[in-house]
Amino acid sequence: MLRIQSVCYEMVREVAGYVERIAEVDRDHARQLRRSALSVPLNVAEGSGSRGGTRRARYLTALGSAEETRANLEAAAAIGYVDAVDEGLRGRLGHIIGVLVKLTR
Repeated sequence: MLRIQSVCYEMVREVAGYVERIAEVDRDHARQLRRSALSVPLNVAEGSGSRGGTRRARYLTALGSAEETRANLEAAAAIGYVDAVDEGLRGRLGHIIGVLVKLTR
């Protein structure tokens, strides 16, 4: 298991609180955020158990999902569903994205 996997799980735990708050006003947005956040650790895990092009493809999917999660959170804050996104969560997503960028090169 990659070390980034535990960071991914921590990110999912943090995002869960945002999902609950967003669901109160926009269930579709909350579902999209939940799916994108869960996709990150699942694809990282699948990639770490794969080889070659399949490994890279799973890491690219995880990267896209991490970017989508970040955008979902920022959009929710921009529209007023939640307050500003926690800096720790922003940093965690940035870290995950950075590692995945390196893994896909």
